[in-house]
Amino acid sequence: MADAKVIPFDDDRSRGNRRRTKAESAPAGEVQPLPLRGAAASEDDREDDREEDPVTPPAAPGPQTAAGDDGDGDGAGDGGLERRVAAGLSFLRRRLTGDYEVDDFGYDAELTDQVLMSLLRPVYEKYFRVEVKGVENIPAEGGALIVANHSGTLPLDGLMMQVAVHDHHPADRHLRLLAADLVFVLPVVNELARKLGHTLACAEDAERLLAQGELVGVMPEGFKGIGKPFGERYKLQRFGRGGFVSTALRQRAPIVPCSIVGAEEIYPMIGNSKTLARLLGFPYFPLTPTFPWLGPLGAVPLPTKWTIQFGEPIPTDGYAPEAAEDPVLMFNLTDQVREQIQHTLYKLLVQRRSVFF
Repeated sequence: MADAKVIPFDDDRSRGNRRRTKAESAPAGEVQPLPLRGAAASEDDREDDREEDPVTPPAAPGPQTAAGDDGDGDGAGDGGLERRVAAGLSFLRRRLTGDYEVDDFGYDAELTDQVLMSLLRPVYEKYFRVEVKGVENIPAEGGALIVANHSGTLPLDGLMMQVAVHDHHPADRHLRLLAADLVFVLPVVNELARKLGHTLACAEDAERLLAQGELVGVMPEGFKGIGKPFGERYKLQRFGRGGFVSTALRQRAPIVPCSIVGAEEIYPMIGNSKTLARLLGFPYFPLTPTFPWLGPLGAVPLPTKWTIQFGEPIPTDGYAPEAAEDPVLMFNLTDQVREQIQHTLYKLLVQRRSVFF
């Protein structure tokens, strides 16, 4: 990363010539007899037919394409394979030489699009079978703040929300998530989070991203939401002090509520070992029906069926700039966003047939 460049933010022709008979070329009003065919035809007639109606020889076959290749290089043919290999080698060369770009926050668009999203997509599509609703409510351009509920013991819900926006938004937008400090002190996780466009959950970083016209995602419940016991699933925790509302007001960015169903059941948290949590420096240490009893196998999430719904945006551009300092307004807007997310969660739960289907 040290070597990377940093940037601020019908003419459909027949296969043969059209046959022209003597009747077609006859003057108007003059009737010509039909030409004789077979044994009854005279030698002269057959000779005339051969001269007037030549048979176009079949076109010489072109270069053969491999099975599944439509000739444009996108199929499984040699041309398409060569292009993919060349693109892959070019990608590796840029990674090794540092000839790629990241923004001020460490976001690597090329790595995200070509590698990281490709790794997350099978989990999104095949494992959790995520259904997305209301993605058209996310603005096609300009800054916006997406506020979602948080759950699941491990923060997979944020990653799945990121894939939902990346793959389904008609304007091909990318979501920049605000993450807790813990994410950026863990080895490997820190680097991957930065490459995916995540940044520290602070007002300064959020405002910079919104000012640059980015989509910013925040989960105000924090560890209170992701680490709550299974018995309190889908009951929203407190949304902090409304700092996300103040940030949106300062940048006059709309707030898009987002409700996620399915993440609560991937790791049913039936207990919390506070002693182990303190020793490891974690906010909680989950005990589930499978973890830690089954070892690494117990860390595999249950294959629940997910639904992610983006609600109607709440505009903030009608407020005066000093409204960001009004605690009453911030409380009311925070409560409005929270109630909308909670109401949608209940509605999605009623519509859900099963946890796994």
